[in-house]
Formats: sequence, C-alpha cells, structure tokens
Amino acid sequence: MNRERLWRLARHSGTRLLGGALVLWVTATLAFFGLKLVPGDPALSILGTGNPTAETIAAFNHEYGLDEPLAVQYALYFERLLRGDLGMSYAQHSAVAGIVAGQVGATFQLTLSALLTAWVIVLAWTLLTAGRRGWWSGLGSGVETVAAALPPFWLAILLLAIFAFGLHLFPPAGSDGLRTLILPSLALALPLAGFIGQVTRESLEITLEQPFVLTARTRGVGDWAVRWRHALRHSVLPGLSLSGWAIGALISGDVVVELIFSRKGLGRQLVQAVQVRDLPLTIGITLVVAIGFVLANWLVDLIYNLVDPRLGRNIQ
Repeated sequence: MNRERLWRLARHSGTRLLGGALVLWVTATLAFFGLKLVPGDPALSILGTGNPTAETIAAFNHEYGLDEPLAVQYALYFERLLRGDLGMSYAQHSAVAGIVAGQVGATFQLTLSALLTAWVIVLAWTLLTAGRRGWWSGLGSGVETVAAALPPFWLAILLLAIFAFGLHLFPPAGSDGLRTLILPSLALALPLAGFIGQVTRESLEITLEQPFVLTARTRGVGDWAVRWRHALRHSVLPGLSLSGWAIGALISGDVVVELIFSRKGLGRQLVQAVQVRDLPLTIGITLVVAIGFVLANWLVDLIYNLVDPRLGRNIQ
C-alpha cells in the first residue's frame, strides 16, 4: 500500500469515526428524552410499592438531580458523559460502568459467536450450491430465503424444545461453557446467514461468469480451487458490508435470546432497567451497544477497503 493511499484511507477512517461520535450523541440524547416521556415516576418505580413518604421521594429526586429542570438534568448528564462517567444506577445503587463491565463480555461473546457461525454457514453453503446446474442452485437459494424469514425468538424456542428439553444434548440455560453458547448462537446465526447468503450467492454467481474466472478454468484449475482462490474474495464484499449492520441486528436479537436462555448479558439488564425507568443504566447500556455498532461498521469499512484495493481510488 503506497503512502498516498494510506493517507486517504486514514482520513476516510477519521471522518467515519467523527460521524460515529455524532451517532453516539444522538443516541444518548434520544434515550434521555425518550425515557423522560415515558409515563410514571422513576422514584415510585424504584422505591417500590411500599407507599414511600413524600419526604423519601423528595430525597430520592434530590440525590439523583431529578428535581432540577429538564434542561439542567440533560446538561449535567451530558457533562458527566463527556468525562466518561455513566453515573449511578437508580435501582442497583452501583456504578453503571461496573454493571455494564460485568455483563458486556457475555453479550459480545454471543454476538461474535453468532456472526462467525453465520459466516461459516454462508461460505460453506454458497460454495457448495451457488452457480451449480440443476436443482442444487434452486435448493440453495430456497434454503437461504426460508432461513432469512425465521424469527430469532421463535427459532430459539424451537432449538430449546428440541435439543435441550427433547434430546438433552445441550443445557437449556446458563452462560458458563461452550455448550451453553451453541443454541443461542444458532438462533441468531441462521436468520443472519440467510440474509448474507442471498447477497453472497448473487455476487458469487456473477463472479463465476467473469473473464478471469473463465481464464482460470481454461488453464485447468479445478472447480473448488476456482471458487475458493479466485472467485470468493470478490464475492464476499457485499456480504462483508452487511456485517456492520449485522452487529447491530445481533445485539438487538441478544435481548430476546438472552431472556429465553436465561443468559447473562446487556439484554436482560436493559429490559429490567427500562421497566423501572433506571435512566443512567438504560443510557449506559444503549451507549455501549451504539459504540459496538459504530466500531463494527468502522472496522468493516476498513476491511472492505483493504480487501478491494480498487476502492482506495474512490476515497477522497
């Protein structure tokens, strides 16, 4: 990579990161005002139904600054965010950063496991069936369409019923060990593999008709070698661009899957925080998810430009 292209790539990546910072600000702002619009009093939600006195409610509101005007609350909270302080959870009376740190590993483990599983399925299935004569290609496309339409929550319940409660091959709940990760990963990976597989199949079939592939075949290169060594690199680019979006979709799906499989993670914490209007914890988790989404898209964009050198000429 020459110096000029490296500079253009660095400048392009910096611009993407600045755009990501704007996304994080919008995310925090929307989460803040969105929760403020939810009916109910956070003090009553958190203090419980034990008929707290007016003095107790006032003390709670004063402790967390909830008695200040809305604009002041937003300014104070945003100032803390700029300092990296996510605040204290109303319900758990602990630092949000500590709560998130204790749960984020399990969520991102599940997300990355599902993404890798989806790509393994995509590569194996498309290399096996794309561009084949007869019914193979139709079968491959049909399976991808069905997989893409499967709701992750329904698939999670089905996998749980068959492989955990029926065949007793995997534990039905928990977050410890590889065996507890397989079913949740499959529930998220199979629909995603359907989406990525559709665009990868179309790209591979087009690539297999390109002159450089036909030239490789005339030189006596075998079919699998042509697909793996020559066509695959160009065919995965559209699917690779979808992987950035897939990170966000997988984290969203984690919320339901973690509940179904009783797994640790940000999803369960987020549901509980929203239920009791725990504003700092809700925004903290939302920001961490948004940061993961922004970084994933930035990384995918970087890899995309590195895999296909032709894109470097289009970077301003």
